Amino acid sequence: MGRIDPREVIGHYGTAIAGLALILFFLIFAPNFASTTNIINVLKDTSFLAILALGFALAFTVAELDLSVAEMASLAAVVCGWLVQLQYPPAVAVAAALGVGLVLGSLNGYGVTVLRIPSLIMTLGTAAIAKGLAFMITQGVAFVGRWPVGFTGLARGYTFGIPNLVLWMAGATLFAWGLVKWTRTGAHMVATGEADEAARLAGIATARMKRIGLLLAGVFASIMAVLLAANLSSAAPNMAGDYLLYAIAAVLLGMTMFEPGKPNIPGTVFAALVLKVLGNGLVLLGAPYYVQDIVLGAIIIGSVAFSASAMKKAAFKV
Repeated sequence: MGRIDPREVIGHYGTAIAGLALILFFLIFAPNFASTTNIINVLKDTSFLAILALGFALAFTVAELDLSVAEMASLAAVVCGWLVQLQYPPAVAVAAALGVGLVLGSLNGYGVTVLRIPSLIMTLGTAAIAKGLAFMITQGVAFVGRWPVGFTGLARGYTFGIPNLVLWMAGATLFAWGLVKWTRTGAHMVATGEADEAARLAGIATARMKRIGLLLAGVFASIMAVLLAANLSSAAPNMAGDYLLYAIAAVLLGMTMFEPGKPNIPGTVFAALVLKVLGNGLVLLGAPYYVQDIVLGAIIIGSVAFSASAMKKAAFKV
């Protein structure tokens, strides 16, 4: 059995250990943090961010940025809510919402791989289109009212005593992790992200891998949108806008643990949990709301600094 190198342990698990220490801190000092109700609420709240961030991480795996995920999610929620209000069956509304992610994710992939538009620019354009469409459909007014129990149950219900939102998060995590770790497509996506040209010379269809990564980012955004609308029983044109920075932070913070410098699924989900624990704990401690933004900015800067050397290998295509 080889000798354990403390520096390697800290390099791989230091952030995760710090996250666990943060959770322990709030367990001890934040009033009501350890209550069952609060812990369940934190887990349920984490599910929205984690699912959105997983899609962002899959796009990042092929070295592309998708800055449209939040606006795509808002548009998907609006389309879903619109159809529900028109009394279409919930299955139709959910399918339409998923269609939004498929179409816009495909559009991003086409623009990046066929039209050769940098993903930063392409997805910013898609985000603007999605935002405009969402406001056009709603006329700036949120869809609220009575929603079918069969629809709201997707997010509010429990299965075998476990909140459905937690199960959705677990399912999304297993899918993304299984795809990247144990499938040929996932291996090709990782190779494309780490060394695009070398992967192409090795016979990998790198353009197709990029399209898959961006397509999945759209689908995950749509899934998050359906669950968010079902949980809130409302759909508004900007309801997911605030999630973008947190999704970026979750992926970047996740890159500082388990597989430093690389977007990875376990790190992304754990980072999403840490961010939600941090926000919840600060609220319970009575910190002003703006403290969360300050801490979030510090986390993003710190995460990038921590993994900067490794990130150079997967340089942004901007």
